[in-house]
Amino acid sequence: QVQLVESGGGSVQAGGSLRLSCAASGVTSRWYCMGWFRQAPGKEREWVANIDGDGRTMYADSVKGRFTISKDNAKNTLHLQMNSLKPEDTAVYYCAARSDYYCQGEYTYWGQGTQVTVSS
Repeated sequence: QVQLVESGGGSVQAGGSLRLSCAASGVTSRWYCMGWFRQAPGKEREWVANIDGDGRTMYADSVKGRFTISKDNAKNTLHLQMNSLKPEDTAVYYCAARSDYYCQGEYTYWGQGTQVTVSS
């Protein structure tokens, strides 16, 4: 059974940093595309970043240069380092995994989400 469990969310002032983690079980992060999405109140869920089986990363323009996605394959854990946070980064952040080495297409598995709140 696949399970993705996010942690590391919280409240921070603008300009601050947070590091999200996603512990994966039932999937091997080395072989899966994994990504982060977020959903702000009243808005649709949006893609934030992903990392494929080769370790290649992609970012949404809104977070490029501020966020860094990484995988610890030994611990089967996905991370999102978020720096220079802005109030518009406030959202529930979701970890997701795709049953494929590469990141084209729909994601199969989702975590329950962790809240990130950035105050001005």
